[in-house]
Amino acid sequence: MKKETVWFEVEENESIAACIERMEQQGFRIAGRKEEPIFAEVDGQPIPVKQLIMLKGIKEENI
Repeated sequence: MKKETVWFEVEENESIAACIERMEQQGFRIAGRKEEPIFAEVDGQPIPVKQLIMLKGIKEENI
């Protein structure tokens, strides 16, 4: 059995629950989550502007 892994980005105006539903519609189940801050430079200083949330999806395929 082969496992396919894909990272799904939670879109700008999308809830985490909506992203999970989108994953499930494509046949994936959630297997992980990671977040990373996005910064912009203002007056020479890094300022956090948003949080990027990625959900790891796994699809099992019979081979």
